[in-house]
Amino acid sequence: MRVIAITLAILLITACSTGDTPEGEGAPVLTATTLGQQEVMTNRAWSDAQVYAIADAQRGELLSAQCRACHSLQRDGDDIIGPKLFGFFGKPTGRFSTFDYSAGLANGDFIWTPRALDAWLANPGRFLPGNKMVYAGLLYAEDRNALIAYLLQATDDDDTSSSGE
Repeated sequence: MRVIAITLAILLITACSTGDTPEGEGAPVLTATTLGQQEVMTNRAWSDAQVYAIADAQRGELLSAQCRACHSLQRDGDDIIGPKLFGFFGKPTGRFSTFDYSAGLANGDFIWTPRALDAWLANPGRFLPGNKMVYAGLLYAEDRNALIAYLLQATDDDDTSSSGE
């Protein structure tokens, strides 16, 4: 009985956690429902934001191998297990490509911004329950920032600022 009580306590603490990383302790958990109004900017403008300007985009490129296992990052890339990601920033969820999205994403009501992607990468299942992406997430904000900094460059659909990988 004591083991069950301890297990339930751990689950409750985990479910009610206010942060997913040491850097996020005390911050509210961001979900697709609590995301709120999103500011849409160009990839270049987001890249110039301090958090992504100082992030290690080279490390982000290494981390992107996790993404590239299921997603193409190239302009002329195809949908693979997941939709291609080229040009996805600033687009509504579940309607960007011809990919057959899960109901969770098809019915999602948010725009892909670095803020939304950060919350998604932290824990896709918590951010948008019902999505079918099998990905545990990136625990550390520094890794998520590095990956986002790289994706802002690699998936930029502005011909003057990216070659597409």
